[in-house]
Amino acid sequence: MKDIYIADLASIEEGKLFDGFFLILAKQQRTTRTNKPYLNLMLGDKTGQMEARIWEPGDPRIAKSFDRGDIVKVRGCTARFDDRCQIKVDQLRLALPLEVDKTDLLPATSFDVDALWSQLQASVESVANPHLERLLTALLSDPVIAGAYREAPAARGLHHAWLGGLLEHVVSLLGMAERVAAHYPFLDRDLLLTGVILHDIGKIRELSWTIGFEYTIEGVLLGHIQMGVDMVGKAIAALPDFPDKLRTLVLHIILSHHGKLEFGSPKLPMIPEALALNFIDDFDAKMRAVMSEFEKSLREGKAPDELTGKVWSLDNRQLLNTKRWLDSESQSS
Repeated sequence: MKDIYIADLASIEEGKLFDGFFLILAKQQRTTRTNKPYLNLMLGDKTGQMEARIWEPGDPRIAKSFDRGDIVKVRGCTARFDDRCQIKVDQLRLALPLEVDKTDLLPATSFDVDALWSQLQASVESVANPHLERLLTALLSDPVIAGAYREAPAARGLHHAWLGGLLEHVVSLLGMAERVAAHYPFLDRDLLLTGVILHDIGKIRELSWTIGFEYTIEGVLLGHIQMGVDMVGKAIAALPDFPDKLRTLVLHIILSHHGKLEFGSPKLPMIPEALALNFIDDFDAKMRAVMSEFEKSLREGKAPDELTGKVWSLDNRQLLNTKRWLDSESQSS
């Protein structure tokens, strides 16, 4: 087990040296305003990622050859720049094969994956429409698809960006979808649940999670919406007597789930189930981003009355943890 994680670094006194093992997520040669070269890195482990800088790349204490995907041992200290904690690297070398377990280096869901998968399977079994139930079963019984669905992150960085993040996100949406469908009886529950389960299935091919979380070449060129439509369309074609109208509705939900053309949706949601999915999908992503920022503030030791840093995914706004703020007031009175 690693001695120090990314999540621990914010609480370390600035300037105090530490040693740690990290995964190189990105490496870029840059220059300062005075044209002095330096290396900009993104280091990560299972608790998160943090920017790092090597101001003296030619220093003999810095390995001459390392790249993205390598596991390295770093000696350095933390420093703050533009309200963000960064790592100033003094020494860096490649890790030896048995020095660190790679499972310590990628963030993962805090939920039990088997339990999440059981909840997903229960939702599939509850679908009353036989055509939709057969479609979901056909896709999720494929061992390659099922294995990737259980492991994939939901995104590279915006929300649920960890192993098992896709499954965690979908199970969360299923819970909300059940409540929304019960509140609005005109919604087709089975169609909505099918859309929830399949809307991001293309991410198992859009994303790679062997070295951090990156886009595959196909993911960059096609995107998860088109890839998901292709996967689901082929699965439907292999099912005898699948109704054409139902096929159109399922594919429309996938095509429109980002909600707006400027957000990458080829189509705007034009059926109530697609609208419902877009709203709860966006809501879950934003709430997860809020929770992540509050968790980060706690790790950094911020006081209850301190705002978070600016959150890019929420239009660069700062946030106040109202529950923690109110709780602190009641404790002090």
